[in-house]
Amino acid sequence: MSGFFGCVSRNECVGDVFYGTDYHSHLGTKRAGMAFYNGTKFVRSIHSIENAYFRNKFEGDLPRFEGSKLGIGVISDTESQPITVTSCLGRFSVVTVGRIDNIEELCKEVLDAHNHFSELSDSTFNATELVAILISSCNTFEEGIRCVQNKVKGSCSMLILTENGIYAARDKYGRTPIVIGRNDDGYVCAFESSSFTNLGYTTVRDVDAGEVVFITADGVKEVLPPMPKKQICSFLWIYYGYPSSYYEGINVESSRYRCGAALAKYDDDTQVDFAAGIPDSGVGHAIGYSNGRRIPYERSFVKYTPTWPRSFMPQNQKMRDLVAKMKLIPNKDLTKDKKIVFLDDSIVRGTQLKDNVVKLVESGVKEVHMRIACPPLIYPCSFLNFSSSRSSFDLFTRRIIRDLEGTSDLTDEILKDYADSESPKYKRMVEVMREQLHLTSLRFQKLDDLVEAIGLPKEQLCTHCFDNSSYL
Repeated sequence: MSGFFGCVSRNECVGDVFYGTDYHSHLGTKRAGMAFYNGTKFVRSIHSIENAYFRNKFEGDLPRFEGSKLGIGVISDTESQPITVTSCLGRFSVVTVGRIDNIEELCKEVLDAHNHFSELSDSTFNATELVAILISSCNTFEEGIRCVQNKVKGSCSMLILTENGIYAARDKYGRTPIVIGRNDDGYVCAFESSSFTNLGYTTVRDVDAGEVVFITADGVKEVLPPMPKKQICSFLWIYYGYPSSYYEGINVESSRYRCGAALAKYDDDTQVDFAAGIPDSGVGHAIGYSNGRRIPYERSFVKYTPTWPRSFMPQNQKMRDLVAKMKLIPNKDLTKDKKIVFLDDSIVRGTQLKDNVVKLVESGVKEVHMRIACPPLIYPCSFLNFSSSRSSFDLFTRRIIRDLEGTSDLTDEILKDYADSESPKYKRMVEVMREQLHLTSLRFQKLDDLVEAIGLPKEQLCTHCFDNSSYL
């Protein structure tokens, strides 16, 4: 995942872009960048943030941007951005969020047209540069953005900084959000609405799926209408979103409370001392669960945050495992001889959860009951860069299914039984997962309950990871 922030103001906006971008740091730990137009030229800065925080890397660059009234910033877990280009449309900078699943095909098309790429990311094509080239091949920004939306398989939301304002273009199916805010001096647009509050902005509205708006200090103008269908990623509420953010007008933390309460209604027969959450996103689900069952909530697991980032972010598996091991610390005063129900957002590879269970057993927990806020992840994501290892071969659920079926050729016909929470194959799969993870009990959220907890119609949510469904 990645996140971006843009601002157009009647006054200098450098500080707002700096802090607004920093408020997206939970969405990536690889690269970050900012670009400004200061009235005469575009100024850009990009740094690796793999071994340092955004603020530390960019604070020294701020004097270079002084006086700028237009700017964008991005936290990225993939390529270097923003990309700044000079084209027939003029000079502009662009940042993107998403995943271009057909990038090789589109890059070949660009190269066959005798264009070239100048920026590389790990010796591969830079997806944001590809977007800049596709936009530049058209006669207007609006035409160029629609070209990208029509050609990209996967997803792509973007901010385009020009000399006169910012184009904010949401992915054609709205898989990732763009929210607009304002104050007396101008407007901002961002992935996370939580970035507005402490900067003094109030939310105006969401950009709709496929919609393109042009933002100046005087207002927001729709330049391309929304597209007819929406499928926003359900994981925004389950895991990725910051607790105080809103997507489609629905608060992240409130949705997590509802998720936990939905899990609680099936657990009257599970006798435990208290509920606990696996930090961070599991905490909201656990509070909802404890409220739903009217049992205590206690912090038997705490996260050491000063130096250990979110463990899904590092691209190297060895580092991911190390981060997962080091950041969560059990509190033995709250674990010894206790029966605890833990809430977590999901099970991806299973290694982190298994390590956490070992820690709990070593700290004296008598029974470990696990409740997962979403259904089992059966289908790898084709639409967003959740993690470089979210392939079908890495998913814990798929490994279990391959073992149960005795084949790696898992057809949709086979998998649909495992996606049905009422089928015998689903129940056997969950039992094997419980055994391998050494849990006292294991239960996943039902898909209908998840949809209800989020609060949008199912056809407006992407639930591909769980049921391979599509309304497109």
